[in-house]
Amino acid sequence: MKKFLFNGLYNLFAKRLPVSFSKPFGVLARKIRGWCARHLFDHIGKGCNIEKNCDFGSGSGISLGDYSGLGVNCRIGAHTTIGRNVMMGPEVIVLTQSHRHDDTERPMRLQGYEHKPVVIDDDVWIGTRAIILPGVHIGRGVIVGAGAVVTKSVPDFSIVGGVPAKIIKNRKVKEEL
Repeated sequence: MKKFLFNGLYNLFAKRLPVSFSKPFGVLARKIRGWCARHLFDHIGKGCNIEKNCDFGSGSGISLGDYSGLGVNCRIGAHTTIGRNVMMGPEVIVLTQSHRHDDTERPMRLQGYEHKPVVIDDDVWIGTRAIILPGVHIGRGVIVGAGAVVTKSVPDFSIVGGVPAKIIKNRKVKEEL
């Protein structure tokens, strides 16, 4: 019952409050959204920021690490684990379910869904309008370029971009000029 009430409070009121950097009510709006999320997410760390209009369903199965943020208009699926110090730009989408399609004799809409969790490790930067597909694991220190569609897991300290996302370079390897 408590989750139901906080979900209603978030979706009817808190999610529509101003962005956290607006004056004079941004800081208060940030605190209200965080307070609601504390009652909805499985875990939310200290210093987190959930921006205006984020959609995360009931919040069930979502874990958000210390000092991480969800950008304006983000959409986060259930069964998503987000590490510490993760930055998400506006309109990032993290999907954790998709339609089943193995039976070619039945319409796909009748085959139900498959659920695959997404894990985003610590110190990750995800650019505006990136899409992360079900079952992906994004390693520590990764940068995901704006507009990328991440279809496969990404190793630590990689920079990825494109559709589908491909590794552009590794942040640990120093290139010679």
